Amino acid sequence: MVITNGIAPISAPSTIGTPKISTLPQIADPLPYVSLKTGLCYDVRMRYHAKIVTNAYDYTDPHPEDPRRVYRIYKALAEAGLVDMKGASGAQHIGGKLMQHIPAREATKDEVTLVHEIKHWDFIERTASMTQDELVEETDNGDSVYFNNESWFCAKLSCGGVIDTCKAVVRGDVKNAIAVVRPPGHHAEPYKPAGFCMFNNVAVASRVILKEFPEQVKKILILDWDIHHGNGTQRAFYNDPNVLYISLHRYDNGKFYPGGTFGNYDKVGEGPGEGRNVNIPWPCGGMGDGDYIYAFQKTVMPIAEEFGPDLVILSSGFDAAPGDELGECFVSPAAYGHMTHMLKSLAHGKLAVVLEGGYNLDSIATSALGVTKVLIGDAPIPLTNIYARPEAVQTVDKVSRMQARFWKCMKIGHMIHDLPEAPAVERLQDIIRRYQASQLFAHFNMTKLPIFRDRISKSFEDQVLCTPGFQSAKTVVVIVHDPPDVWTEPDPVTGQISLHETFVMDAEIKYIQWAHQKGYGVVDINAPAIFTDQEDEGYNVQAALQDLCLYVWDNYLDLSDARNFVFVGVGEACGGHVYLLGHREVRERVRAAIAFAGAKTVFPIVPIMDEFITDWYYKNSLVLTSSNHPMWEQSNGGKNPRKKYGNVQKTEYETMNELLIGKYSDVIAFAEEDIEESSSEEEDAGPDRKRLKNEGSSDEGWVDGVIPTSAEIM
Repeated sequence: MVITNGIAPISAPSTIGTPKISTLPQIADPLPYVSLKTGLCYDVRMRYHAKIVTNAYDYTDPHPEDPRRVYRIYKALAEAGLVDMKGASGAQHIGGKLMQHIPAREATKDEVTLVHEIKHWDFIERTASMTQDELVEETDNGDSVYFNNESWFCAKLSCGGVIDTCKAVVRGDVKNAIAVVRPPGHHAEPYKPAGFCMFNNVAVASRVILKEFPEQVKKILILDWDIHHGNGTQRAFYNDPNVLYISLHRYDNGKFYPGGTFGNYDKVGEGPGEGRNVNIPWPCGGMGDGDYIYAFQKTVMPIAEEFGPDLVILSSGFDAAPGDELGECFVSPAAYGHMTHMLKSLAHGKLAVVLEGGYNLDSIATSALGVTKVLIGDAPIPLTNIYARPEAVQTVDKVSRMQARFWKCMKIGHMIHDLPEAPAVERLQDIIRRYQASQLFAHFNMTKLPIFRDRISKSFEDQVLCTPGFQSAKTVVVIVHDPPDVWTEPDPVTGQISLHETFVMDAEIKYIQWAHQKGYGVVDINAPAIFTDQEDEGYNVQAALQDLCLYVWDNYLDLSDARNFVFVGVGEACGGHVYLLGHREVRERVRAAIAFAGAKTVFPIVPIMDEFITDWYYKNSLVLTSSNHPMWEQSNGGKNPRKKYGNVQKTEYETMNELLIGKYSDVIAFAEEDIEESSSEEEDAGPDRKRLKNEGSSDEGWVDGVIPTSAEIM
């Protein structure tokens, strides 16, 4: 080394042992999905479709499918800063940093007739040239749908807007999109408009996508959370294996619009489309966040993930939101956001949201805003109501059992095979009832009460038991109850149960013991549960139970010497004795009506024979509900039940057996007090006298202590 002026020269650093630094290739767009905007289809011209005003009432109470629906949603998006808005109409400029405008255009005849018959197209086209009188006539004759001269144009614009919204998502022009369009579409059948709908926007768009993008989109999921069943969409794809239709809707045993059984859980598709139709039919109103999230987690998402769609189209009605007078449910913007967030996990995020129903202007605005924020990328708002109601759990379980025939994810924990054809196959409830009968005979000498009827379900043959000589007892306790609860731990994989780990919880026997100890007569009526095969045959347990209760009253109880009757109902069977109280003259002899409703239906009394029966029922009844009964939810307004439901009381108990045992002392005290008051009144009135028979009834053949023969009764 050469040293100059005492300073050593700086040498190049040694590269020995030093790792090489590689140059990484530059990625133009590392997160292409995130960098895309959310699409928005909105066109002010869709407001031109409106109901023709024929009277002042149309001004004071506008039609639910109000032209302002789409504008209120657009206005909410603009006020939240999600879109730029110049002018209230939104006609000038739509878009911004977060959202991209998707222009609406008129759908063509070739597109629409992929779903609808040509005569359907021709009819909607003719409305553009009809006179006002003709339009009003077509409105009056239609299926919940109205027309004006702009309906034809707006229907095409709405449908075309949805088609291009789906195309934009499939092409990758936007990451996802929302189409704020009207008129809605999911009720429109292939052959007619219905339910505020002209063309089935989602169905037409799905057909167009499958036709024009055969390589990119082979399977489509249509998720419909409008409160009304999308009958038109279901019919359009009922035999199509490439489209999975899932609907969560209010059903009310086929009485909620559009009505009928097409929206029930057993409608699963047909032919090659069998298993591609999933209906989740809510049995009543009042469903909320916990119910919908439960259905999504238990059924919707597992089936959707197994199906593996290439595109998800959401028929997004907001009539399940609070404040909607048609839906009467309580799904919050937070819940809509959470469900949207789950759907974004499917099809690589290719999700198109399409407006359907929703008729409270404030509710649809806040709900659509919640959905749109999640589409853009915001996190869902935390839920406050996370618990599912019993009705929701039961409905989802029925759906899961039905769909277990078609989806592996639904098979776990469910027995999916048909019952084998063997003489040993029998319903467990009938076996349990025979055991009950043997025990009641052994302890209280109770025997079967003859029921002579031309029409009766086989399950009712051995369901009425009585103590000997009950017809001559001064007081008779009539217990009308559901089959006892069965507690078990089913196998988590097969759904089968171990008899060794299965227990019958029969708390009703405590009340029979009480009546026996007091020397009262007892009539015990068991009400078998409803089964699918019986429903298919038109069998209705509640109607059959009502008939049975009337029969027992007319042919036994009313002809007896009893001065005091105490009715005790348990579960859904309460409907039987409440029906009887309203359809016969009972006030002079029934001292107490007790209903253990639990979490089941609270039945109102219907005054048929006695106009004062409602007040009497309220004063002489005790209706006990569980702590989690839906009638006590804040969403129901927190009001006390009306008098026709009786003296309803909320208890701290959740299960029926807890209720029967926990309220035993209170119920017995209530019944005995009424019986004692009746006895005191009779003593004050003088000597006992035989009760006069009802006009038209006969004493012939009746002997104290002896049950009449069938010939004597008939």
